[in-house]
Amino acid sequence: MTGLQLILAAGAMVGLGLAMIMWRLVPGDPDLGETLTRLSPAGARAAQAKRQQISRTDDVRDVLGAFGERYLPARVWGSVSSQDLAILRMTPARFYGEKLLFELVGLLAGPLMTWVVMFAGVSLPFYVPVGASLTLALGFSFIPNWNVRDDARKARGEFTRALGAYIDLVALERAAGAGPRQAMEAAAAAGDSWVFARIREELARTRWSGTTPWEAMRLLGEEFGVTDLHELADIMRLSGDEGTQVYAQLRARAASMRAAMLAAQKAEANQTSERMVLPVSLLCMVFLTILLAPQMLRLIGG
Repeated sequence: MTGLQLILAAGAMVGLGLAMIMWRLVPGDPDLGETLTRLSPAGARAAQAKRQQISRTDDVRDVLGAFGERYLPARVWGSVSSQDLAILRMTPARFYGEKLLFELVGLLAGPLMTWVVMFAGVSLPFYVPVGASLTLALGFSFIPNWNVRDDARKARGEFTRALGAYIDLVALERAAGAGPRQAMEAAAAAGDSWVFARIREELARTRWSGTTPWEAMRLLGEEFGVTDLHELADIMRLSGDEGTQVYAQLRARAASMRAAMLAAQKAEANQTSERMVLPVSLLCMVFLTILLAPQMLRLIGG
């Protein structure tokens, strides 16, 4: 290679390096679809959840979950509803971290139980602790799924109870002459539970996202799996878009929600009472056996 070729190659490398630096420094045109998605209510909620996850990186569950989410296949985690995670405000990484912790406990429980048995003088083949560890790890891995489903069911019940009170407050604000948005915001400010706080957060987001409050309630209902929010959104949409007086509809909706919750609580109480029949019957039989056994033995012996 001649000197001229070396100079040309060096110049080409320098030019390529300068071009890459300029390409890196000069801002590019943003993707319109990605930008709109990021600015939408769903994108804002996802960004907020991501920031909360980053701020909680000191939690071992988040660290393990982020590792598992990155390197393990999705089918390892089992089925869990995104609506259940959303109403619990639990990130997928936190859920995955809990599953990994439970699986780790199951893996360690097998050798520990084997060591206790061997300490008692019983020798076991090597495949017994291995099988016990794998079985316990598999069984323990389903515990977070059950916990999430149960906690989400309880959270939806609490959300529905608070939503009935919120609808009543919205109806009172509308009767006092407040507009649809003002009525919803004032009613949300009247409570201090997590349900009212979540509604306040969603209504505050609509002020800069360009979404109407009733559309935000519909999106929140889809996110949490609470269909009663859809009914509230439809009623308030009529009030906001068409100026319809909705006081009677709101009060009727709140009353029907309370009636449905009362019926569900009665059904649950009846089921609990039916489940108690068998234990009480067995207890009575044991009590009668204790009373009659001495007499029967005396008759048999006599």
